[in-house]
Amino acid sequence: MKTVMMTAIGGSDVLQVMDLPQPVPGPGDVLVDIAAIGVNFMDIGVRQGMAWHELPLPRALGVEGAGRVAVLGEGVTDFKVGQRVAWVYAPGSYAERVVIPALSLVPLPDDIDDRTAASLMMQGLTASHFATEFYPVQPGDFALVHAAAGGLGQLLTQIIKLRGGTVIGRVSSAAKIKVARAAGSDHVIVDAVGDFAAEVLRLTGGEGVHVVFDGSGPATFEGSLASLRCSGTFCWFGPVLGAPDRIDIMSLPRSVKLGYAVFSDHIRTPDLLRARAACLFDWVREGKLRISPATDFSLADAAKAHAAMESRASTGKLLLIP
Repeated sequence: MKTVMMTAIGGSDVLQVMDLPQPVPGPGDVLVDIAAIGVNFMDIGVRQGMAWHELPLPRALGVEGAGRVAVLGEGVTDFKVGQRVAWVYAPGSYAERVVIPALSLVPLPDDIDDRTAASLMMQGLTASHFATEFYPVQPGDFALVHAAAGGLGQLLTQIIKLRGGTVIGRVSSAAKIKVARAAGSDHVIVDAVGDFAAEVLRLTGGEGVHVVFDGSGPATFEGSLASLRCSGTFCWFGPVLGAPDRIDIMSLPRSVKLGYAVFSDHIRTPDLLRARAACLFDWVREGKLRISPATDFSLADAAKAHAAMESRASTGKLLLIP
């Protein structure tokens, strides 16, 4: 069974495809034939040594994907062999097959294809958490969305628009304006160095936005803070690009609220996981949520996929196809 393994902590060159024995599902587990695998910044963080320290090297990468049930472990009654499923967190998903706890699986409807599901689970559930639970966007709210042309940014923009908000999207180059606009950004700011707050204030009549969604690292932190209106909310996420310096809470201006959003809190039970995923599937089915075309890579080209994501030049989702 072909599996992408990281042989050391480091750059994309540490990724290597290895032939491993086929895993066997234990009680409560399911063996899945993988059809499409999502590539995420989380995977880059693991490769760089920011997480999964307890796992020995070489270790398998990847957490997200879609496929078909191959073997049921003892006691699994919620699924059947041949059924299509998707998942958002199953370590070792950069592979042809993976063993996953049945409680971590979501049934896939017939009208949601594998590539759509693998493009939607991580980023869709994250965007849903940000805009419906961490900060429930209200009609008339202004939101600043960083990396608005990325896979997460596009989905987050669409959910904000569904809830009646106005989106100011920030992108790193003019080449990404069209993508951000197509996702629904009402205004697009091109900025690669963190110099965007003055334009945000101009677009909001000097008031600032109600909420900032920022996963772009330390370079944008001060600008995002300056972009908030009185009592605005700062949604910080994405540790791979680094964190700001220590914050003196008494230095925070304008009674703003600052928090670190973790998508797993949105799906903290199997019932919530399946309900939130079903909502995303409904939005796709109804045409309310559009998934932009993904860029496909083979398992052997996983390093190229990581390099493309780290370059910040890609738009939309990156997938590995076994």
